[in-house]
Amino acid sequence: MGNNRLGRWWLAGAAGLLAGLALPPLGLPPLLWLALLPLWALPGLAHGVWGGALWGAAAVLVSHSWLLGLHPLDWIGVPARLSLPLAWLLLLSCAAAASLLVALWVGLARRLNPRRFSSALVLSGLWGLVEVLLAKGPLFWLGLGAVALPGDRALAGLASLGGMGLLAMVQLLLGWCLWRCCSGPDRPGWIAATAAAVLMSHGLGAAALLALPLGTKAGPGPGDGGNVERVLVLQPAIPTRQKFQWVQQVRLQQRLAAALAEAEQRRVDLVLLPEGALGLEPELSPQPPVELIGGGFRWQEVAGEPQQRSALLRFAPGEARASSWLDKHRLVPLGEWVPFAGVGRWSGLSAVGGLQPGAASRLLPRLAGPIAGAICYELSDGAALATAVRNGGGWLLASANLDPYPAMLQQQFQALAQLRAIETGRWLVSAANTGPSLLVNARGKVITALPAGRAASGVFELPRLRSLTPYDRWGEGPLLLGLAAAAVLRWRQ
Repeated sequence: MGNNRLGRWWLAGAAGLLAGLALPPLGLPPLLWLALLPLWALPGLAHGVWGGALWGAAAVLVSHSWLLGLHPLDWIGVPARLSLPLAWLLLLSCAAAASLLVALWVGLARRLNPRRFSSALVLSGLWGLVEVLLAKGPLFWLGLGAVALPGDRALAGLASLGGMGLLAMVQLLLGWCLWRCCSGPDRPGWIAATAAAVLMSHGLGAAALLALPLGTKAGPGPGDGGNVERVLVLQPAIPTRQKFQWVQQVRLQQRLAAALAEAEQRRVDLVLLPEGALGLEPELSPQPPVELIGGGFRWQEVAGEPQQRSALLRFAPGEARASSWLDKHRLVPLGEWVPFAGVGRWSGLSAVGGLQPGAASRLLPRLAGPIAGAICYELSDGAALATAVRNGGGWLLASANLDPYPAMLQQQFQALAQLRAIETGRWLVSAANTGPSLLVNARGKVITALPAGRAASGVFELPRLRSLTPYDRWGEGPLLLGLAAAAVLRWRQ
């Protein structure tokens, strides 16, 4: 009995590790389905809740290991002996949160009898809905809803119908079908049903993907009459640990001047800079000859007290100061925001001090037409971007500074950018300090990208689109209706 119990604990941990590997940057759903098979079996075991906790912790330890790239933190005043322990504390805190959530899910599954299809629908739908809700808060980066990219764009097409919540639900149901193949008496029947479910989900996703318009001058496919904007993306590749040194500031100004000159010469409509590139309350000299949007920081007075905010700052042609902006709403815990920071002396890991969140809307108005913007960590919240698109956003802008994190985070960022493009049916351009600076079309395909880790610039053409995807129109409405119907069916059974 003890050996069996040990083997089951080992299996739960191994399955969690496999789930972490299945997530981007690998992005292979079949690996996740295999990892979900033991998870569905856990509610029937005496130690199932603890096994679920181990599964969740193992998955996050693998998929979020890039957090260790924060070390060393001496450049922001953290003593060397505390730097690595602090990085590990952040990673272990995320693993603990995932451990608790998966354990609660297994506990609920135990009460609902997961062998019933109605129970599987309820449990899968709840998981997907929780991922969407978590993306509104400070402690979520990516989950099962992101696993289809970059390896399975056909399956990811389902996101245009119901967002990442629907994708997470589908992954869990496919894992449930695989579990029933191994645990049910009618194995040939369940094998056939699982194969049919895989084919149907991919067929529906591929059809939804092909239905998304690409816009004018953007290759084959139906257009919806939008115009095209030419944007120049500057990737300065200034190391974050050195960005406030005088030499690096001079280098940034030189690269910005060269980019503006290139933009004027090549008749570009807009110049884009990454998150934090322009510093605090910047004043451009000389004034930009074209519109410029760049990440920076600004002061906002609220109730008589100044608040510092990270923002996308918009400079009209010939303006030295920003005339409009989009404040960052979703701040990174500890990195940019610390609970009760005013009580103590520590205001976070941000090199510019503690920040305050702005408004929830991700819509940035412009004369050429509004766009939907996400600043770094906000890219994980697809619902907010879909709302901005529904309110008129013609394309998506993702601005980030992913240094000093490793390439793993850049690849996850790219996968989320592809997912957001599919959900909203909009082209997306990413401007990042060290990468990924890229162009993604409305069907989630990466069209072009600047070389990671090197200073570079590129001119991208972005069609402005007007048509809305089902997810733009209804958000999580279909998922909620399906969850309610499944709950009623389970109650009747």
